[in-house]
Amino acid sequence: MNIAIIGSGYVGLVSGTCFSEMGNKVTCVDIDSKKIEKLNKGVIPIFEPGLEQMILKNVKNKNLFFTTELGQALKSSEIAFIAVGTPMGADGAADLQYVLSVAKSIGQSMQKRLVVVDKSTVPIGTADKVRVTIQKELDIRKVDLEFDVVSNPEFLKEGAAIADFMKPDRVVIGADSEIAFKKMKELYSPFFRSHDRFISMDIRSAEMTKYAANAMLATKISFMNEIANICEKVGADANKVRIGIGSDARIGYSFIYPGAGYGGSCFPKDVKALTKIAKEHGYTAQLITAVEEVNDAQKLVIAQKIVKRFGADLTGLTFGVWGLAFKPGTDDMREAPAIYVIKELVKRGAKIKAYDPKAVNEAKEHYLKGVQNIEYVASKYEVLKNADALVLLTEWKEFRSPDFEELKNQLKSPIIFDGRNQYNTFNLEEKGFEYYQIGKQ
Repeated sequence: MNIAIIGSGYVGLVSGTCFSEMGNKVTCVDIDSKKIEKLNKGVIPIFEPGLEQMILKNVKNKNLFFTTELGQALKSSEIAFIAVGTPMGADGAADLQYVLSVAKSIGQSMQKRLVVVDKSTVPIGTADKVRVTIQKELDIRKVDLEFDVVSNPEFLKEGAAIADFMKPDRVVIGADSEIAFKKMKELYSPFFRSHDRFISMDIRSAEMTKYAANAMLATKISFMNEIANICEKVGADANKVRIGIGSDARIGYSFIYPGAGYGGSCFPKDVKALTKIAKEHGYTAQLITAVEEVNDAQKLVIAQKIVKRFGADLTGLTFGVWGLAFKPGTDDMREAPAIYVIKELVKRGAKIKAYDPKAVNEAKEHYLKGVQNIEYVASKYEVLKNADALVLLTEWKEFRSPDFEELKNQLKSPIIFDGRNQYNTFNLEEKGFEYYQIGKQ
């Protein structure tokens, strides 16, 4: 099939590349000419394991193209995906200006029947706005072209997006036309043998499904973090509690590791947006509001442990930080706990030496830009030199089995604060470390 993907950010680039891998002819469109120029030169703007190799392969095979010309891309396309950003507005609602701008451009440019797919995470009712926007432009042009609007929410995990897309556990399609359902089934059928995982529904239910899924996962995280905080107060071990409840098949082990809170592009934004959607319809979403409040507080728990150990004034102290990205396998720092922890420590007079395998440039250029007293280093052990303690904030694999003798030799004192969503199995106290983690006294 011939497909246009409008928006070459994370979702658009991964989706377009995976569709091209199955033999489709995919044209990725973006208004950012510099980004398109780089993509055409093989320079990939995001880090996602396996993505670069797949892009280069399909460009070479002439299945994947990049352009700034929407009209040219739509000329041969049967399906057009809208995959632009929906950033959070000041009031917590998703900002639809980019989605509707694309819809307007589609209405101005389309030349034949088209299935228009909302791939961006959008509030309930967005498909109706997209439909009205496209139709308005067609009316201005005085052309009579049929089109369908479909909701196809993505459920990609950063760091595992290629595997998630190539072997989806479900594909949700919201549409009100049998023609649209048929087209979407045809497009996705190569990704699974069983159509049991192809879930058809009305458009608004599909739009709601994405928010509900992310809110449920965020709820599990905040719930377990709250349990962990209670465990510390009463003298219980949150890791043992996690094992005890995770063995219940109704609960399971996923998303119940205590840590420094969730971050990234989806959970924080979608939880806020769902709260806003509920409020706009006269309902107060108390549980979802609490999920967000617990998470906001959780991001400072490690900083609070440091203050409790060293005192409120951290002037003259240096802390080595392992991990800046909000999770391993990505360079994404949006709402990462590291941002909040580092800013709190620096505010109290501390100096920071930081290392992350992928996210250092993101920290320098965006999320920690302008923050004083941060030194970025090229290796995890370089962080330790003259540091008063080590702070672990992202569970990258290379941090799981470090040289503990090296840690003891390099640190001024063998002190570790662990905010990762996993637990050490090395009995660090027995190795002579002063070790602080979430959910355990």
